[in-house]
Parts: sequence; C-alpha cells; structure tokens
Amino acid sequence: EIPFITIQLPVYNELYVMERLLNNIVNIEYPKDKLEIQVLDDSTDESVISTAKQIERLQKTGIDIKHIQRENRIGFKAGALKEGLEKAKGEFIAIFDADFLPEKDWLLKTVPYFKNPEIGVVQTRWGHINRNYSTLTKIQAFALDAHFTLEQVGRNSQGHFINFNGTAGIWRKECIYDAGNWEGDTLTEDLDLSYRAQLKKWKFKYLENVVTPAELPVIISAARSQQFRWNKGGAENFQKMLKKIITSNTISFKTKIH
Repeated sequence: EIPFITIQLPVYNELYVMERLLNNIVNIEYPKDKLEIQVLDDSTDESVISTAKQIERLQKTGIDIKHIQRENRIGFKAGALKEGLEKAKGEFIAIFDADFLPEKDWLLKTVPYFKNPEIGVVQTRWGHINRNYSTLTKIQAFALDAHFTLEQVGRNSQGHFINFNGTAGIWRKECIYDAGNWEGDTLTEDLDLSYRAQLKKWKFKYLENVVTPAELPVIISAARSQQFRWNKGGAENFQKMLKKIITSNTISFKTKIH
C-alpha cells in the first residue's frame, strides 16, 4: 500500500523564493491522492499576501496544499513544525527549507527505505546550485560536502548517531512523537530531535547518492548568521543532551564518544 506523505515547508519572509519553491514542490512525482503540502508560514512581511495568492492558485488545480499561519512565533521553526504536525495527514513527513529544490523523484527514492520499521529518518545530501558563484560559496560548499561525505557517511556506516540536517529529509511521524516531538529550546531543533529519537533506538538512514539542490548564502553576513546558529545550537544541545547520552544504556561506549 502506498503511504500518505505530508510535505512541510517552513518559511519566514521568503518573498523572492516562494514562487520557485512552490512550483518545484508541486511537481514532485507521487500519487496526488496520497500527498499533501503544508506551507508553515511564520512571515511578518508582504510575502504573506503573495504566498496566499500562489497557494490559492494551486488549490484551484486540485493540489492538496494548505497555508498554515500562527498568531505568534513561539518556538520559531520548531513551533511551526509542531503545529503543522498536529494537522498532518501523512504517515511520513518530508521537510524542505525555502532555498531547497528537490528533484521530481525525491519521494520515490526515499520513501521505500521506511519498509524497515526501525527507520525513523531518511536524510539526503545537500547539493549547491550556486557553488561557483563566489569564493564565499565555494568555501561553504566545501565545508558542507566534508560534513556530508565524510562525517555523515562515516557515522552512518558504523552505526553511530547522525543527525537530521533540518531539511531535505523525511521523518516517520511515529518517530517524531515517540522522541517527544519538536522542542524550541535550542537553535538547532533538528539536532535535538535527532538525538532524542536515536536514544529511543530509532535508526537513521543517510543517502549519499540522493542529492537535494539548495542555494548557499551569497553575502558574508548571512553566512556568518547561519554558522552562528549552527554553532550555538550545537553547544546548547551538548548541554541539553550530554547527561542523557552518557547515562544511556541503549547505546555503545563508542557511539557515546562519537
């Protein structure tokens, strides 16, 4: 039986990329009666109006797409994902940030891995649409490639913890709930939920050969802001999860060290 899929698109003031994002997502190959799209829109600018118009246009073509807005931004991205999850019809939840453009066959390449009931997440490798735009984008692409090709591949092959990278991956809904759902008390809610899920003995699958193209930040301030969030979020998760990992009886000493 073909499982129902929910695609979540958490967005915040993405005026200039929304049309590209939506046009890409609605062309993903999957039975339309088994697919819904949630635009989790926390925007505070004029993009809200243009996004609403684009969604209305798509709805008229028969696409199951919903525009979900909140009265506040409690929990930021984690809060938006959590609210969307409560309304999601899908057994599996795919998540894409606004600057990601998955290939048409993305779901066809990822969903089959969930035939293994132990798999909680399937994560794909990030690609870089504008890798050669500047020295800055080349450096970012190199660093991200090292993370995915060396760290994610190495950890996954040895059975150590890896992390859902916040986008370009798909969760089993049951896994999210079993791990305690999204929490907004760190800047990297993806890393937080990843560790909690793996402590519950869920398995993560990393697909090196499935590439999800994305756009890298092209100005230094945006790149610095992104790195700051990742670094601070990592430190917050270290403080939050260290004791739980060290005292866990479900993971090996080697995995704890990694």
